[in-house]
Amino acid sequence: MAIDEILDNFALLDEWDDRYRYIIELGRSLAPLPERARTDANKVQGCASQVWLETTIRPNGADGPALTFVGDSDAHIVRGLIAILFAFYSGKTAKDILSLDPFAVFDKLGLREHLTPQRSNGLRSMVNRIRADASAAQAAVS
Repeated sequence: MAIDEILDNFALLDEWDDRYRYIIELGRSLAPLPERARTDANKVQGCASQVWLETTIRPNGADGPALTFVGDSDAHIVRGLIAILFAFYSGKTAKDILSLDPFAVFDKLGLREHLTPQRSNGLRSMVNRIRADASAAQAAVS
């Protein structure tokens, strides 16, 4: 699902209970994470829940490497946050990932003010992990 579609759907929901249910539904739509990807190397540090992110880097010609992601969490809301991050980042070039501000999207959704401090820290950790993978992919071609 594209980030614009998520933003549009979110805007249709007035109540935060409905918005949380939608976030959980987004998490349920994630492709299953293969068991082989549940490694310490893919585990995101700094999250209160268990979170794994696996990054695939593919050459993308003159635009530089493009990254795609799969991931999972043992927490339903966090799975939904992962789905939103993937809609925002997946398929983009490393250069684009490093220049984009996902927190502006979360602010637009009103999510950051409705997340617990632990979930906010976890979100920041997931973004930092994605950006670190993008930075490493960019450095590998420079």
